Amino acid sequence: MNYGALSGIAERYGAKILFDESIARYTSFGIGGVCDVIVMPNSTGCAAELVSECRKSGIRYYIFGKCTNVLITDKGLRGVVILIGGEMSQIRRDGCRLVCDAGASLAKICNTARNEGLGGLEFAYGIPGSAGGALYMNAGAFGGEMKDVVVYCDYLDSDGIVKRMDKADMELSYRHSIFNGSDKVILSVCFELYEDDSDEIFAKMSEIMQKRRDKQPLEYPSAGSTFKRPEGYFAAKLIEDSGLKGYTSGGAQVSEKHSGFVINKGNATFGDVVEVIDHVREKVFADSGVRLEPEVMIIE
Repeated sequence: MNYGALSGIAERYGAKILFDESIARYTSFGIGGVCDVIVMPNSTGCAAELVSECRKSGIRYYIFGKCTNVLITDKGLRGVVILIGGEMSQIRRDGCRLVCDAGASLAKICNTARNEGLGGLEFAYGIPGSAGGALYMNAGAFGGEMKDVVVYCDYLDSDGIVKRMDKADMELSYRHSIFNGSDKVILSVCFELYEDDSDEIFAKMSEIMQKRRDKQPLEYPSAGSTFKRPEGYFAAKLIEDSGLKGYTSGGAQVSEKHSGFVINKGNATFGDVVEVIDHVREKVFADSGVRLEPEVMIIE
C-alpha cells in the first residue's frame, strides 16, 4: 500500500513516522509485533489530517494513546498505527479547569493540578495512561472516575470535523464511554477541579501511590487491571478463590502480588497472555458461575 500522502503530512508537521517498526516498545505490556506504519502526530491538526487521509484512502488505522490498556498481537498490525502521546501533551489552565491534549499523561496532568493548587484528580495519580485513553474507557481508581471531573472534550468526527462534546452526551459508565468502538477520535479533554492546598494534594497523591506500590505488581510490565469488576464481586478475589494466583503460561503470569493483574514475567508472548486470560475466565466461571470480562483491549 502507498503511504506517501501520510509521509507528506508527517513531514509537513514535523511529526515522527516509522515504517516496519515493532509496537512492543511502545506498549506497557512490552508485547506486539512489527507494524506497517507508526506515526506520532504532534498537534490536533496533524492528527486530524492523518485520520482524514486514512479514511479517504481506505487505509486501515488504529488510534492508541500510551498503549497502557492494550494487548497487541505478535503478528503486528497492517495499516497505520497513530500514537497520540507525548507530542500532543499540552495542558492549559482556565480558572479551575485544566484543558489537556489527549496525549498528556495522567501523571503530568495530576502534577500540574497539584502545582496549580487544584484538587479533584488525586485518584488518577498512578493510572498509567493519557487523558484521551482515560476518557475513552472512563478510567478510575480509589473511588474516583473520569466522569467525576470531565466537563467536555474536543474530538474528530467521522467527517473529519473537530467538534465539542459535553459530559452529558458521553454515556460515561463503568469502563465505558460513547467513544468505545466508534470512529470518533478524542483530541483534548477538559477537567473541572477545585482550589485546594498544594501540600494537601501532594499528601493525597503520595498516599495513593504508596497504596499502589504496596498492592500492585508495578515492577512488571502489564496492562493494569486485566479484568473488569463483575457486579457484586471483586475479580481478584474470584481468581484467588479459584487457586489461580501465580498461574503461569510461558512468560505470562497471574500476579502473586495482586491476582487481578496478568503480568509479563519476561519475554511473554501475545499467546501466553491470551492463554492465561482464557484459562482464568474458564476456571472462575466453572467455580463461581461468574463470567469475567477483560478490561484490557485485545487487538489482533
